[in-house]
Amino acid sequence: MASGGKTPGKPDDRPQGGSGDPSKSDIGDALRSAYEDAVKEDIPAEMLDLLGKLD
Repeated sequence: MASGGKTPGKPDDRPQGGSGDPSKSDIGDALRSAYEDAVKEDIPAEMLDLLGKLD
């Protein structure tokens, strides 16, 4: 068993944010953009039909 008292993979072993890493900002921007694109999409007619059958 590994010494040190910590179990690998636990949340406290992950790197902490706030390092100012620009790649994290780029990822956030990409996620926001993808979300906005998804929100703007129309709901497919098949999905609306299925939802209508729930009533």
